[in-house]
Amino acid sequence: MVKLVASYDEEIGAVVLGNAPGNAKYTSPTIQKELLHMIAFNVQKEIRKEIGDAKFCLLVDESRDESKREQMAVVIRFVDKPGFTCERFLDIVHVSDTSSATLKGKLTSVLAQHGLVVNNIRGQGYDGASNMRGEWNGLQAKFMEECPYAYYIHCFAHQLQLALVAASKKVADVHNFFNHLALVVNTVVSSSKRNDELQVNQVAEMEHLIELSELETGSGANQVGTL
Repeated sequence: MVKLVASYDEEIGAVVLGNAPGNAKYTSPTIQKELLHMIAFNVQKEIRKEIGDAKFCLLVDESRDESKREQMAVVIRFVDKPGFTCERFLDIVHVSDTSSATLKGKLTSVLAQHGLVVNNIRGQGYDGASNMRGEWNGLQAKFMEECPYAYYIHCFAHQLQLALVAASKKVADVHNFFNHLALVVNTVVSSSKRNDELQVNQVAEMEHLIELSELETGSGANQVGTL
């Protein structure tokens, strides 16, 4: 991949193929992270150029990642110069907690970092949690204090999810399945020993099904995942 990129750029080629052809492997995690940050910076710069001085909407959601760190995703929705509505994933930032004050501070910092003005916000789309939609102390209310045109709309994706959950609870089989699944997950993940036993049994079950020709095999198939 490095050699391919070098073949398209004379400056990179001079370093990679000229100065250190045998040593330039770039497999160090530090170097790889630096390269990723450089790529991200250039992508964000192009998005910022595309937005220009247009008014925009904020679409924000937060969730824990695999390392149990709370991450906030920031998406910008705007109308570009040709008149098309665009949505661009602008940034993802770590937040210490999900209080409205913390989220507001982080969002303001992200917008300032990219040269976006709070007064240009013309819409906010979040989930229905109290810290996001709260009328007095929610995130939307804090932005409305600064910009009265930053109207809040309950995110349609979250509305659909709530509707599906409510509807599924009316189906006894589905409701029972997820109730039992929650118990299984809580029981297994609370113990590393139980988790290992489950994985061992899962592998044994797959091997048994393969022997009976009841399970397809092939590249990437039947990989052991997690709950």
